[in-house]
Amino acid sequence: MNMKDHILAALREQFNQWEELLTGMSAEQLSTPHLPSKLSTKDIVAHVYAWQKISLVRMEAAASNREPEFPKAPAGFDLDTENDVDGINAWFYETYRDQPWSIIHQHWRVGFLRLLELGEGIVERELLDSSRYPWLKGHPLAFVLIASYDHHQEHLDGLHAWLRELACEAAS
Repeated sequence: MNMKDHILAALREQFNQWEELLTGMSAEQLSTPHLPSKLSTKDIVAHVYAWQKISLVRMEAAASNREPEFPKAPAGFDLDTENDVDGINAWFYETYRDQPWSIIHQHWRVGFLRLLELGEGIVERELLDSSRYPWLKGHPLAFVLIASYDHHQEHLDGLHAWLRELACEAAS
């Protein structure tokens, strides 16, 4: 298996893990804030979706052989350099907090599948070439996919830990 196939297989497996987890959660589990973050599962999925959109902008740009065009952000936020992650995260939260779960889940799901589709469409040589896309400042495009995997995994691990905690509380 080449590196591209390995990265995409890991992302597909992760997508399936998320889907299994999310479809097995009750409406209460989706909407209940988790301590200490005070974010619900819905908020966490909206958060990873918002960052996923940035990854999609980069992947779309690579697929179209152009510079990325990031969505408009409030003054002081640079989505390309991610100059104020806490501020950007707060803005994402405010943007998505009132949207219903069905919309958040659908956007996240479609975005994740689109990320996989774009990854499939880029030849491995271009995916791994750190000089191919100057706007990535020395990083290969594969970094975008790997960073998305890492970010999703971080939050997936957190959700699993939270659910284990709930199960322990219910058992005692």
